[in-house]
Amino acid sequence: MNKTKCIRVFADINQINGCIELLNKTDGSITRLSKVLNLAGNGVRLKILYLIYKEEQLCVCDLSDILNMNVSAISQHLRKLKDGNILFDRKVGQIINYFINEDYLEILLPLFTQISKQNMPQRHQETQR
Repeated sequence: MNKTKCIRVFADINQINGCIELLNKTDGSITRLSKVLNLAGNGVRLKILYLIYKEEQLCVCDLSDILNMNVSAISQHLRKLKDGNILFDRKVGQIINYFINEDYLEILLPLFTQISKQNMPQRHQETQR
């Protein structure tokens, strides 16, 4: 097995310290973004988030019908998103509706924009550039 070694002669201490300082300053943002991407990185959860974003609110039964999955499976995905603070719910009568937490919308919006952009006709995409 061929192991690669670092062959640099001199380390750029200013660059290294600058990068360490940068990571220390942005650690909270990186952690938050990583959490969102980890949860949204699952195809079903990304679909759920996108649908809730487009519809503003959906209940587990609606999502079950739309995604053609059983309620139990949808509920597990919703629980993960809710535990991650990305979704919150509100009970109205006997129905529990799910909403995207506004605090995470800024992170999710580029993902939703990319999804929507992929669905545009080719000619429409070119005029958007």
